[in-house]
Amino acid sequence: MTQSGLPTILIVDDEIRSLESLRRILEDEFEILTASSTREAEEMLSQHWVQVILCDQRMPERSGVEFLTLVKERWPDVIRMIISGYADAHDIIDGINQAGIFQYVTKPWHPDHLLLTLQSACRLFQLQRENELLAVELRMAPKAASAVVDKRKAQVRRAYDFNDGIVRSAGSPMDDVCGALAQVAPFDVPVLLIGSSGTGKELAARALHYGSLRWNKAFVVENCGALPDELLESELFGHKKGAFTGAIDDHSGLFERADGGTVFLDEIGEISPAFQVKLLRVLQEGEIRPLGHGRTRKVDVRIIAATNRDLEQEMREGRFRADLFYRLAGMIVRLPDLKDRPGDLPVLVQTLLDRAMGSMGKRVQGVSDEAMARLSAYGWPGNVRELQNEIQRMLVRGVEGRWLGVDVLSPHIAVPAARTVMAQAEPMPDLGDLTGDLKERVSAMEARIIRETLIRHRWNKSQAARELGLSRVGLRAKLERYGLENVHPLREMAGR
Repeated sequence: MTQSGLPTILIVDDEIRSLESLRRILEDEFEILTASSTREAEEMLSQHWVQVILCDQRMPERSGVEFLTLVKERWPDVIRMIISGYADAHDIIDGINQAGIFQYVTKPWHPDHLLLTLQSACRLFQLQRENELLAVELRMAPKAASAVVDKRKAQVRRAYDFNDGIVRSAGSPMDDVCGALAQVAPFDVPVLLIGSSGTGKELAARALHYGSLRWNKAFVVENCGALPDELLESELFGHKKGAFTGAIDDHSGLFERADGGTVFLDEIGEISPAFQVKLLRVLQEGEIRPLGHGRTRKVDVRIIAATNRDLEQEMREGRFRADLFYRLAGMIVRLPDLKDRPGDLPVLVQTLLDRAMGSMGKRVQGVSDEAMARLSAYGWPGNVRELQNEIQRMLVRGVEGRWLGVDVLSPHIAVPAARTVMAQAEPMPDLGDLTGDLKERVSAMEARIIRETLIRHRWNKSQAARELGLSRVGLRAKLERYGLENVHPLREMAGR
């Protein structure tokens, strides 16, 4: 910058008219220096602080590329540009490879476009200087930088602490879960987390990582059910350029990037039998082989896996390898559904509401008692994730500064919940109260079981059929047989 505060641009061209024309166009925005030869330009670069040099390509003494190659060696910070009426491909390639030019401007040039290009070049020069200053600052104060990083790591670790990071009330079923997590966290053994979707398996995995001796290393997550085998193998183990269609560069996998840290394999029960073999080899040998690569690489990672499937049953039925199961299940921790944590719901609601208000920038008084009662009565098949979504929707629909009431609840939660309907339904009969022959008694019990299952799933026939091990056609046949096809207690309650 000059005393005027404008960035300095040096224009090099052997045509005087071209120099004058460029000066008139640019002098209002920049401090302009001109040179009619490369020798004169060298003298000016030695005497002035130049940010950008705009050089003609065809000149008597030497070409623009040859001169800018010299500039790159002696004044590497200067942003170098070529201006020419000859758009020769070889010149452009040489300019990029040899002189490291920022832009190749062709004649005739448009004044507005040239101004914008030069402004971008000056901005690049400024960013380079700022980056150099930051690098110097970091070299001068490595202890300060290290202290900042350590402080942030400690903050993250506290956020996933077993006591503060996993929200629950006193006497919660999650106390046993957190106790088990805290017990196993310091030991370098694999852990298998089992629980329904939305119960907080990833949160538990992070708590395990940040409670372990690996807490200051990487924690990486992969959803194993989201990718086909080849892409999953590439994501986890990496690949070499050209290993498959689309592999345009070498790619390091998550296992390599997490070396020394933790890999969380979510939905582990979804991987194919073929990939189970590959994963087992990695866990046994402690080494990976990127796709298309002939050599293996040693990795040191802790494995935490999670699933909503019953892997022990899957193993018995031959869908999941027993040797892989035992590699993953160094310790098994089961996470309860939200419906089994009724005492935690008010604490979770308040915590999730506070977070939503912070992220959305919208404040309300809280959740009304009536709305809280409806939330508590609902079964939450989607667990904490569903509750979080519902709280966010309530906040969006609610009025700033007011209480969130029943009017902002989703319709399926605003009506009396399934447990209320079940309480009003006929109780399950004792065996001693049944009459008739064996077939009639079994039919009565079957009808009551089907009705109770449908009520618990809020009359969702697909979910009820899945739990009962029936097809939808089979369930429909039984509903017709027992006269239940037109019975819908939830609709009856909603209409009252």
